[in-house]
Amino acid sequence: MEIDKAIRECDDRRLKTKYNNAIYVIQRALALYSIEEVAFSFNGGKDSTVLLHLLRAGYSLHKGEQSCINGGVKDFPMRTIYFECPSAFPEINSFTYDTANMYGLQLDIIRSDFKSGLEALLKTKPIRAIFLGVRMGDPTAVGQEQFSPSSPGWPPFMRVNPILDWSYRDVWAFLLTSKVQYCSLYDQGYTSIGSIYDTVPNSLLSMNNSSSSKEVFRPAYLLSDGRLERAGRVKKLPPSVSGKKPVVANGLNSMDLPKSSLLMASAIAVGDEILLGTAEDQLGHSLCRKLHSIGWSVSQTTVVRNDIDSVAEEVERRQSTNDMVFIYGGVGPLHSDVTLAGVAKAFGVRLAPDEEFEEYLRHLIGDQCTGDRNEMALLPEGITELLHHEKLIVPLIKCKNVIIFTATNVLELDDEWNCLIELMRSSGELVMTQPFVSKCLTTILADLEVAQPVSKLCLEFPDVYIGCYRKSRREPLRIYLEGKDQDRIESAKEALCKKFHPGAFSEINLS
Repeated sequence: MEIDKAIRECDDRRLKTKYNNAIYVIQRALALYSIEEVAFSFNGGKDSTVLLHLLRAGYSLHKGEQSCINGGVKDFPMRTIYFECPSAFPEINSFTYDTANMYGLQLDIIRSDFKSGLEALLKTKPIRAIFLGVRMGDPTAVGQEQFSPSSPGWPPFMRVNPILDWSYRDVWAFLLTSKVQYCSLYDQGYTSIGSIYDTVPNSLLSMNNSSSSKEVFRPAYLLSDGRLERAGRVKKLPPSVSGKKPVVANGLNSMDLPKSSLLMASAIAVGDEILLGTAEDQLGHSLCRKLHSIGWSVSQTTVVRNDIDSVAEEVERRQSTNDMVFIYGGVGPLHSDVTLAGVAKAFGVRLAPDEEFEEYLRHLIGDQCTGDRNEMALLPEGITELLHHEKLIVPLIKCKNVIIFTATNVLELDDEWNCLIELMRSSGELVMTQPFVSKCLTTILADLEVAQPVSKLCLEFPDVYIGCYRKSRREPLRIYLEGKDQDRIESAKEALCKKFHPGAFSEINLS
């Protein structure tokens, strides 16, 4: 058995463990159901290609046929379901039919939608279980286990997920170690393939060959961070709408916005101690100033309880309406540290051990941790990117457009912010726009005296933020002018001063 032999003789201990666990799940399913009662959903992608060869190996081991794999037995007897979609890549269709011919797959081709096609198939075939190439981090993996009944409203069958706990790295380790064929698109920079309308090569694999008019990409197995495999999943604007090339959504540069557009961020503080009034949130004020310094506007700052659902609801609400969300507080080993779990729930993924992050923690805490150290290394699976910087003891955590700070005071936030800016500026993931500029004026005039003139000033300068406040009732009124055009700020100041007698306002420095 070539595949089984290749895996068992390799030096990759992690791959051997994943392989053995998957084979166990397959053999368990084949012991519960007859070969006529099981089916395999194949779509030509890398995950289902892995599953195909695992099933062939598992079936061989189950039957005890030593020559079944790679040439021993012509036909693979398990029914194979293929949903043929008109928006599929031609390479996917070709690979699927070539693979079916090579291994003698019994293809049931369905050309209707997934649900109705499956209902029709299960009415005519005695299928009780379907093997799926679902992995944690996939949109459909939420709530699934290795054996999971179909969802309510769907025809009844058992979903069997042998590679549910496999990572992107595990998938490619198996394919390369087994030396089996996979779809040619993966050698062209595609890392996660959907339809022709929502998939482009992953820009992280671009070779940036300026001498060639055609962009060249490295193969998918060279993607260093597998958590970014879906970075090539985007919505391509039809040429009639944009007249431009499809946007590659790997970060904030990919937003359908000109770089001069106003970018919006929000900040979330997690902590009952802030809501109880026992601690003051100083980080929010500092973070707002930092965002303004790079030209970003802040839509809202909020404080939420140390509660997973509260964090999840706020993150879900903010990440869908803001370009970037910054969250701090509630990160650590204490029972009240629920930030990471809340972020995971907001994106519909589970918390899973991250070997790389665990290694950082091991060097940081050594033998000081008396509990299960792995619990501190649980990160939202499939959406987490670790941002490394030599000045940081542990990497920053980025989950899609959510940045998680571990800072507990302003000085620590300064360090993390400076490292974040340096990292994201060099990678091109953070759009730096013209910073906000401001002026602050004070006056001893009464509120009623300045109310109407300031209201008119707002109409005259709609591009300038004009705010009024007092630090206390006994202190002078402050009028704050902020915008991105220094000349407009100066013009607004002069226009305001002309509405009153000379010397009515004086300028102060807030820095």
